[in-house]
Amino acid sequence: MKAIKWKVEGMDCSTCALNIHRYLEKEGMKEIRVNFATGDVQFQNAAEQEEAKLQKGISDLGYTVVGTDAEKSESTKEGRLSPQLLRFLICLPPTLLLLFSHTLAFLSGHIEWLHHHWVQFALATPVYIIGMQFFGKSAWKSIRNRMPNMNVLITLGATAAYGYSLYGSITGQAENFLFYETAATIITLVFMGNYLEDASISSTQRALDQLVLSQKVMATMIAFDDAHQEQYFPVENKQLRIGDLILIKSGEQVPIDCKILWGDAHVNESIITGETLPLRRIAKDKLIGGSIITDGTVKAQVTATGDDTVLAGIIQLVREAQGEKPPVQQLADKISAVFIPTVLLIAVGTFAFNFIWTTNLEAALLRSIAVLVIACPCAMGLATPAAIAVGLGRAARSGILFRNAKSLELFQNIKQIVFDKTGTLTTGKFEIGSFKLLDAALSEESFKTICYSLEKFSNHPIAQCVSTNWKTKDTIHWKNIEEVKGLGMKATDREGNEFRIGSYKMASNLISDHTHNLYVTKNNFLLGWIDVTDQIRPEAQQVINYLHRKNIKTILLSGDSVARTEALGQKLGVGVIYGEKSPEEKLAVIAQLTEQSPTAMVGDGINDAPALAKATIGISMNEASQIAVQSAQVVLMNHGLKKLPTALGLGRHTFLTIQQNLFWAFAYNIIAIPVAAFGYLTPTLGALVMGLSDVVLAINSVRLFVKRVE
Repeated sequence: MKAIKWKVEGMDCSTCALNIHRYLEKEGMKEIRVNFATGDVQFQNAAEQEEAKLQKGISDLGYTVVGTDAEKSESTKEGRLSPQLLRFLICLPPTLLLLFSHTLAFLSGHIEWLHHHWVQFALATPVYIIGMQFFGKSAWKSIRNRMPNMNVLITLGATAAYGYSLYGSITGQAENFLFYETAATIITLVFMGNYLEDASISSTQRALDQLVLSQKVMATMIAFDDAHQEQYFPVENKQLRIGDLILIKSGEQVPIDCKILWGDAHVNESIITGETLPLRRIAKDKLIGGSIITDGTVKAQVTATGDDTVLAGIIQLVREAQGEKPPVQQLADKISAVFIPTVLLIAVGTFAFNFIWTTNLEAALLRSIAVLVIACPCAMGLATPAAIAVGLGRAARSGILFRNAKSLELFQNIKQIVFDKTGTLTTGKFEIGSFKLLDAALSEESFKTICYSLEKFSNHPIAQCVSTNWKTKDTIHWKNIEEVKGLGMKATDREGNEFRIGSYKMASNLISDHTHNLYVTKNNFLLGWIDVTDQIRPEAQQVINYLHRKNIKTILLSGDSVARTEALGQKLGVGVIYGEKSPEEKLAVIAQLTEQSPTAMVGDGINDAPALAKATIGISMNEASQIAVQSAQVVLMNHGLKKLPTALGLGRHTFLTIQQNLFWAFAYNIIAIPVAAFGYLTPTLGALVMGLSDVVLAINSVRLFVKRVE
């Protein structure tokens, strides 16, 4: 299966996105994500069809594939007017003349000719032709493919008014059939509404756009001449390859992910983490592309390029999440799917009822046209994507990454949060506090060599502490070695001796003292024990207190000893404490808790991965093990425990914004359509209100950028 990412133009509302989704689904595509707000279309080509055929199929629906996700069709954004704005500006002058022709003719008898029906025909026709090139073509393609979109309503409304007026001009009854200004005004106002909607939606993407722009920078590449002297060349960061050497000076943006080889600097990583305080980075530390060197100069080696960089991964993650549909959107989608045929039936019914009731053809036609143009499926479709785009954009700027939009909605129901201990509530930066040898025949150096040779194969923070502090060249070459999750490391040397290092469970039959971190055994004989020290994260107490204020139950679930787990939990005031739990036992506890009520889990280790996947929402730190990050639905960047309250608040407030938007969208249509049907709204006013309704939703969504969410 091939993953395909396209940029598609011409989508105006959720009905458009739904039509493309249905088409791709019918063609056998899988994992389809269509975001009409951004124009992103992603899917898995499971049927292995030719891309040209799929592009033609989308074109037949009335939309245009303008490039791959990587190409972005930058020329449409830079230095050019929006197509909707251009159409609006062209249509505006003749429409204004038509609208004010009565007033102008009254004020000056010399321009009474402006009110003549053939002059009005001449003014309205160019507007109608431009409108039909856009709305009419799209409407016809959608009807031909049995997937009517919103442009069907606009086309029918404008055509009815224009055709009615043209009939009057041809038959000599112009004074009774003069509605050219109605047709022109409908088209012009909808173009204006579309432009305002596009502009509003674009503002919801500004956080993501800033991340995208920060990917495109110049870099200073280091090369060497024949005399091995350094030479510096300015290059685009896209030209860099893994292993290239670059120079980054104070005040410059880090052009790409790299590792410092020489020098040290203070780095502002707010573009990635939302944290404005500069952090000190020294040799062997990694720098994230997009961050800023605030002080210092470094020479670094490129470690990742293209889509493999941290920034590219974040952007892709946010885009995919924006294309997701949370459960709350399902009702709106179902209604949007039948909305246009329903409105057409209502418009026909309005015409028939009013003509029979009033016997006034003019009034019946105008009211049915008003119904067509006032109806707004866009509002229902925009309600969720606009709020999600803003919520995810603000989250990305704050150092919070959501893998899917569903997580945003699920946060509102979270009743309890489970924390892992090591690396989550504590810093995970261990130091060896003390150790003791219990085998008199074993030297201290030999003991350290055994421990290092075992622990260097583990990614557990405690194991990394031992392997870092006791690193030696004289390592043991094992015949086989394995990590037993929740217990520790087990290995056999070439002479057949079995060595183990791990938690108390691994040595419970050899010693009764369970207060130490690591126990080391050889052939089931205890060689000694090691204690390590770990510091509580400075923000841990603040986060726990916040959750208690929000009446969210806190639970500590750790593989560490019961004594140490309880000591930490009691110090922080955690409600429920579980210690000495294996990955399987953690999974069972999470499964049980999730059955009771919606549960989030925060963890960072390999042994947390199954539990993170099982929880209602799995939350991981970005410095966690890769498997833990992949198992989580939410990733907190750069020691991000303190970002947990913001993540919870954004989830709740994004869902609240979606609810407000959906309420407005449904209320608008429920009220506006009957009002138009009974003649209390003219088609012109209806077109204006229809366009502005989408802008109201976009503005309400944009409030999330500045709204206090914690």
